[in-house]
Amino acid sequence: MLVLLLAGCAVGPTYQRPSVDTPVAFKEGQGAWVSAAPGDLLERGPWWELFRDPDLDALAAQVQVSNQNVAAAVAAYQQARALVAQQRASLFPTVNLDGSANRSGGGGSKGGAHNSYTVQIGGSWEPDVWGRLRYGVAAARAGEQASLADLQSATLSAQGELATDYFNLRQLDAVRQLQAQTIAAYERSLRITRNRYHAGIAPMTDLLQAQTQLANAQADQLGFERQRATLEHAIAVLIGKAPANFTLPARPTWQGFVPDIPFDVPSTLLQRRPDIASAERQVAQANEQVGVARAAFFPSLTLSGSASSGAAVIGDLFKASSLVWSLGASLAQTVFDAGARSAQVEQARAKLEQASARYRQTVLAAFGDIEDQLVASRVLQDQLVLRRQASQAADLVEQQVLNRYEAGQLSYTDVVTAQVTALTARRALAQSVSDRAVAAVALIQGLGGGWRGL
Repeated sequence: MLVLLLAGCAVGPTYQRPSVDTPVAFKEGQGAWVSAAPGDLLERGPWWELFRDPDLDALAAQVQVSNQNVAAAVAAYQQARALVAQQRASLFPTVNLDGSANRSGGGGSKGGAHNSYTVQIGGSWEPDVWGRLRYGVAAARAGEQASLADLQSATLSAQGELATDYFNLRQLDAVRQLQAQTIAAYERSLRITRNRYHAGIAPMTDLLQAQTQLANAQADQLGFERQRATLEHAIAVLIGKAPANFTLPARPTWQGFVPDIPFDVPSTLLQRRPDIASAERQVAQANEQVGVARAAFFPSLTLSGSASSGAAVIGDLFKASSLVWSLGASLAQTVFDAGARSAQVEQARAKLEQASARYRQTVLAAFGDIEDQLVASRVLQDQLVLRRQASQAADLVEQQVLNRYEAGQLSYTDVVTAQVTALTARRALAQSVSDRAVAAVALIQGLGGGWRGL
């Protein structure tokens, strides 16, 4: 009863989550603030399905299974779980069973050889009087939860990187298609210019300009092919495949669907971010370690007991006359250690402060990240409309200038200028579509895998 009463004498600090200046709403949001987005949006599960792209769905589903960084995080989580089990085992008694059988004798012994048998069972238990063992278990459990959050963070990071690489690759598919069309147009312009040159209408400089423009466009196309191959290799690695065994067919007509982003996302959604959860659990783990360090100031109590039996015949081992037993208790206390235990407590407190500061910084960085992605999503949405208008206008100008050049009303320099402007506008339009998708992915990652309320 005394041991059970003393077991409640915990000496560690009560855990309190570090306070952070949390805004009620995001600065870059719009409209009235609500607690959740519309109910038809996906939760933290397959968030990539929001983009309605079957190829992305198939690739993202393989990340959690085949990505080696995720596999390493899974192994780390399993280690943390094993450590919890190991620490929890220290709360229970340890029981040992020993047995021996010996036969001894010598040439000078009158009785000849004789046998001896011994069986001994013993146990010891250290009651957790001051909570040291319980704090160790709680610290290990917090470490397990932090490891689980790290696993979720690694998975989300790999999925986000995959989606970003995929959208950039699809943007290159669209750009390569535009570039192929541009090269075909430049070849037609070169034929027209060559015919005009041979007819004595156009100077040699027009022909040289047309040749230069075509060669540069063809060189740019080779650069786009290299960039696409690099992204394809990166995607293969992310899904756990060798690049030589993976091919992603091109989709030149890819337009990309970007889900509408609810700008009235509450700031409380940051609570679901795995990196914040991991940082908070590390604070809890450091808090428990302070309790472990404090408990070292108090004496440790160990209870032990044993029973043994020895006999010359196996059948006599189980007779009451052969039984020997013992019970004992020991109390140990360090009297002088030159301040070593005090230093350990101060060290544990400093680690707690360090973990708290890292937690606060993680939260603040998360808010900053979300603010960046919200403003990026809003601006890119408006830019896409303007890019589309600019591209349509540049296409009309290009066609009109080319018609006027064929009629002899303009120099070829005007044609080059119009064509370069139109090509730049088309590329910018394709880039805007990809940028919107990438910004949406970054926002989903920033919100911990979605924007639906908790």
